[in-house]
Amino acid sequence: MNKDQKTIRIYTGPTMIGSGLIARLNEIGISPIVKDDHHSGITGGFSTGVPNQVRLFIRNEELDKAKNMINEYFNEVGEPLI
Repeated sequence: MNKDQKTIRIYTGPTMIGSGLIARLNEIGISPIVKDDHHSGITGGFSTGVPNQVRLFIRNEELDKAKNMINEYFNEVGEPLI
């Protein structure tokens, strides 16, 4: 990982699983950055991105705090571990 990066992507996939991960992150005091290109495109008047797919990012310094919880959540829902 490049130390110059301020955020790290922790998830790309279905919105429903992403929403659950967001809720779990919020419980431990982390507010992830949510990127939904499809929704943003529709709002902007054009269509791009994959429907019902989000990308979630957190700050690099939050990864240690979040990693165990993220892996537990992914294990529960059957997603690959980070």
